[in-house]
Amino acid sequence: MATPPTNSTTATLLVSCDDRPGLVAALSQLLFALGLNILDADQHTDSIAGKFFQRIRFDLSVRDNQALIDEKTLEGAIREVAERHSMEWTLRLDRDVPRMAIFVSKTDHCLYDLLLRHRSGELHCDIPLIISNHPDLEPIAEQFGVDYRVFPITKDTKADQETEEIELLEKYRIDLVVMARYMQILSERMIAAFPRRIINIHHSFLPAFQGGKPYHQAYGRGVKRIGATAHYATLDLDEGPIIEQDVVRVSHRDTPKSLVRKGRDVERTVLSRAVAWHLEGRVLVYDNKTVVFD
Repeated sequence: MATPPTNSTTATLLVSCDDRPGLVAALSQLLFALGLNILDADQHTDSIAGKFFQRIRFDLSVRDNQALIDEKTLEGAIREVAERHSMEWTLRLDRDVPRMAIFVSKTDHCLYDLLLRHRSGELHCDIPLIISNHPDLEPIAEQFGVDYRVFPITKDTKADQETEEIELLEKYRIDLVVMARYMQILSERMIAAFPRRIINIHHSFLPAFQGGKPYHQAYGRGVKRIGATAHYATLDLDEGPIIEQDVVRVSHRDTPKSLVRKGRDVERTVLSRAVAWHLEGRVLVYDNKTVVFD
């Protein structure tokens, strides 16, 4: 999907709540009453959990005069309907460009992929900051004109370094953190600072082969497919809500080294899709699962 221009007049509304009759009508009638045109709408009902989810894309231009609706008026109207139906909701205006920070260690393939996709306009965000626990990838940041900060992590320095990292993320007004093969476990404080706004790529098809060397585990089991999983980071390591997964076929001829090489291609595409879907407002989280709208 092409990046919306910064002067875009479109917005995305995400809602979730307990399922009941009349929810679709309530939201469509709300936007109609405000004079706004719905461009696209998709919904899902989890009949087992009894939950309703909807994503609505609409134009902010009012039908009668083509002027843009006042944002406070729009939010107030949505809030009134949401409170009546006990909805959780988020409103994303395409003209408000999210700011994304990338966390890396020494592995560069996911970092390169995100930066190249951003440069080509595939990712609707700004990337002003890269944070690492090693200096190795700083030349890549310089190549793309992104600030690169190093915070060496040891058991004794981890708490203080994360405090400085959080302060830096706040200074840069970061909306989304992406762990692009960042080989550190985040603390409770870091995760709490960005709830459902930290995306991690795990080089395995979770829940199989958790931990630090999944390709070696896969080799030891003689699997015929390896994969990658992009998920939101939580306190439970490698168990956060899954956004996207994919696999590639391997064989008995593969070695751990060739599995790593093949896995990198899957990691890149899985992570970039998950990041794009988050930025486009396509993901809703519930019960440690996600709804990802097409």
